[in-house]
Amino acid sequence: MMITYHCFWLLFWVGQPHQSFSSPLSKRTRGFLEKEKVLELSGNNRKELTRSKRSWMWNQFFLLEEYTGSDYQYVGKLHSDQDRGDGSLKYILSGDGAGDLFIINENTGDIQATKRLDREEKPVYILRAQAINRRTGRPVEPESEFIIKIHDINDNEPMFTKDVYNASVPEMSDVGTFVVQVTATDADDPTYGNSAKVVYSILQGQPYFSVESESGIIKTALLNMDRENREQYQVVIQAKDMGGQMGGLSGTTTVNITLTDVNDNPPRFPQSTYQFKTPESAPPESPIGRIKANDADMGENAEIEYSITEGDGSDMFGVITDKDTQEGIITVKKALDFEKKKLYTLKVEATNTHVDPRFLYLGPFKDFTTVRILVEDVDEPPVFSRPAYILEVKEDVAINSIIGTVTAQDPDVAKNLVKYSVDRHTDMDRVFNINSGNGSIFTSKPLDRETLLWHNITVIAAEINNPKQSSRVPVFIKILDVNDNAPEFAMFYETFVCENAKAEQLIQTLSAVDKDDSFSGHQFSFSLAPEATSGSNFTIQDNRDNTAGIFTRRNRYNRHEMSTYLLPVVISDSDYPVQSSTETVTIRVCACDRRGKMQSCNAEALIHPTGLSTGALIAILLCIIILLVTVVLFAALKRQRKKEPLIISKEDIRDNIVSYNDEGGGEEDTQAFDIGTLRNPEAIEDNKLRRDIVPEALFMPRRTPAVRDNTDVRDFINQRLKENDTDPTAPPYDSLATYAYEGNGSVAESLSSLESVTTDGDQDYDYLSDWGPRFKKLADMYGSVDSDKDS
Repeated sequence: MMITYHCFWLLFWVGQPHQSFSSPLSKRTRGFLEKEKVLELSGNNRKELTRSKRSWMWNQFFLLEEYTGSDYQYVGKLHSDQDRGDGSLKYILSGDGAGDLFIINENTGDIQATKRLDREEKPVYILRAQAINRRTGRPVEPESEFIIKIHDINDNEPMFTKDVYNASVPEMSDVGTFVVQVTATDADDPTYGNSAKVVYSILQGQPYFSVESESGIIKTALLNMDRENREQYQVVIQAKDMGGQMGGLSGTTTVNITLTDVNDNPPRFPQSTYQFKTPESAPPESPIGRIKANDADMGENAEIEYSITEGDGSDMFGVITDKDTQEGIITVKKALDFEKKKLYTLKVEATNTHVDPRFLYLGPFKDFTTVRILVEDVDEPPVFSRPAYILEVKEDVAINSIIGTVTAQDPDVAKNLVKYSVDRHTDMDRVFNINSGNGSIFTSKPLDRETLLWHNITVIAAEINNPKQSSRVPVFIKILDVNDNAPEFAMFYETFVCENAKAEQLIQTLSAVDKDDSFSGHQFSFSLAPEATSGSNFTIQDNRDNTAGIFTRRNRYNRHEMSTYLLPVVISDSDYPVQSSTETVTIRVCACDRRGKMQSCNAEALIHPTGLSTGALIAILLCIIILLVTVVLFAALKRQRKKEPLIISKEDIRDNIVSYNDEGGGEEDTQAFDIGTLRNPEAIEDNKLRRDIVPEALFMPRRTPAVRDNTDVRDFINQRLKENDTDPTAPPYDSLATYAYEGNGSVAESLSSLESVTTDGDQDYDYLSDWGPRFKKLADMYGSVDSDKDS
């Protein structure tokens, strides 16, 4: 008797034309038999089979991607051995895509895919299946997990990582030199079939390059590719899946390959000989011409160094390399002379600075050319025989004496004559002159070494036929000394002798100086003048060291008898011719104390013989300062008094006049009144207030009725204004004369009846008789007018 166990089967239909089998979804719980039951789906025949262990996963199933049928794609079927077919069981599906992507018939357990699946989006789905009792809702089988793996089809072509590759490889590379590696990826499943197996091939770029079919490495395929012939190559690479078989999908990419330069070309001169011309006056370092060797390479491989290897002008010329243009510049090294040499020949070498040893077999990477240089003659200025002349002349030389000669010649073949002249900017006093024909220099004025020791002049030599061709040379003339100056005292000597002096007493030491120059040193001698040797009260003693002492000759001197002695001293030098001079020493007789200190003299104090004492000078300066301050204060007070205003009292302020106590600018200098009001009483602006005070309250002024212009008052005021304007004695204040007339529109109104004639209506002036005797005359005048009108 066989015991049956509860079994839960899952049957899948994978869409293959052959029959498929399902396997248990999970291990049985304990108590189950070791052998499992499987259901054979061959028609309706079902047999219990004993399945042996297999190597594939029992709970993994496959489903084709990209299903294009009109119906749902059938996946498989769930079935439990508890299912009696009476509808008491309900099948439930959960997990990835359950209910949306995968649906199950809860009665039959059939599973279907509702959408087209894409393995590249999701290759595996994990689902869980369970059967429950409809009535109780309790599971009758444990929940089992199974996997649906999407079966790949070749629906993705290979894609390169870049649309365009850029690569470079040195020219002249060996065959098989690595250039670049391209990579293409295929989104299909690499573990299933050949859908993702990519093979590379070259579509464009042969025979120069090749590509490895499996790795995508591009290599050179042609020997000695020369950049100078062709630099750019465009290679098209194809990547095809399915191992490159027919029907596989493919993709392409473009590889731009550049050949980089190597130094495989030596420099070459385009011509074997160059010829240049240069004037003989070309200064050193000046360029003469350019040469260039061509090099087909580029960059540092085309850098060239030029040098002069041999020639008769290698010491006269040089060559430098222009780093920007790679040209050789021929330059002058030394001064040229057409008269000495007219043609030079040089051999110039051009060499690559960066040589690649791999290509030395192509030949030496240098070249030679010959450069011929023609020197052209130019009209050159005269050339002096020396760069500078130094002449010496004694200061006592006679005028028009020749002191030296300069010589200049025309270096040209023509040997034009030369004339000489002195640049007067260097000899403003015209002390020297020159013979224009032979260049001899002579004096034109006396010379004095003590005034000027050196004379620096410039001599000009110019061609007679072409004076523009001239040259200059400095001439330094040294004036030699002659003993023509007598010695003299080193300073002014004024000394004193005490009244109580004793004989043979030293009272003064003398020294002398000489303007002349002495190579062996000066030697002066001192003595009394012949006229003072007899009867002199003093003696001179020569110390033989260019100094001398004055000694007293007797005892005691009396200042009242003789207050001053003048002692003549003769000073002589030892040069030839001997020069001497007589100097005078002033000796004053003064009263002295016992120690010989001077106390007083008859004349000025000897301490400050030519000036006042410091204290006296200070006192005088103080007095002058005090006097100046007094004068300044007096002038300021006087000016202040002159500026007192005409109106001193603050209470004496007339109508509409403000005193500023200064000389104003006239009518425009005040804002206290409007001068136009007096000239035209009716031109008063409405609501115009005083601007010199702050109003206590803003109110509209009370105005009187407008009246006609009072011509009498106007004429009277205009006349007075004219008189004041033309009066030269009028004060320099605001030129306004007030006559106690306020004008029309006054707030206080007028107390006068002068303007009554301008009114249109009659006025009653009887009230004037009530104002007292002062207004009696007015009452009689206007009263009579009224009576006349009444009559």
